[in-house]
Amino acid sequence: MKKFTGKPDWSTYEKNWLDNYDASNYGSSLSSHILRSTHNLIENNASLNDHYDTKVIGWLTKQDWHSRVEIKQLSGATLPFADDSIDRVIATHVLEHILDPVTALTEWVRVIRTGGVLSPILPSDPGFAWRIGRLFGPRKRGYAAGLPYDYYMSVEHVDAIHNLHHIIKFHFPDRYTKWWPMRAPIPDINLVYGVNCFV
Repeated sequence: MKKFTGKPDWSTYEKNWLDNYDASNYGSSLSSHILRSTHNLIENNASLNDHYDTKVIGWLTKQDWHSRVEIKQLSGATLPFADDSIDRVIATHVLEHILDPVTALTEWVRVIRTGGVLSPILPSDPGFAWRIGRLFGPRKRGYAAGLPYDYYMSVEHVDAIHNLHHIIKFHFPDRYTKWWPMRAPIPDINLVYGVNCFV
């Protein structure tokens, strides 16, 4: 028999992963405080119960939004909107999960009006500070809950911040960038990278 472990059956991990994710990211630990602080840059309520399934859409549709806001779950690679039809696209912790980020960026820019804004927020993964921070909260809790945390993060975070911020820099010469918490534009000493790209 070959010595190879196949992909995990994620259906057995889903509930455990979501519970662990909420506790690690929105609980009372230091890493929770840091993540909440960064998400609060653009989110009105950073304590969503589920982050990966249709319950998020259900929760969002019950919130009191401006009449022009519509909640939809879409593929970022093929948006069902006309060219130049949207003022702003906000992508929080999205690009690091996409195998071809340039295709996604191109599609997002297609739907943004001239003068509009693309606002991605990205984890500084696999930066040194990000990896250290992960040790003190989510990773420890994940393994305690029986989850293959490092494997999952490796499969999910396919694009490194070291590459993504250069891709954004190349495609968007007119932008306002913010690194957090150290502010210096060095991925290894920060936890989060946020940018407003002016289209």
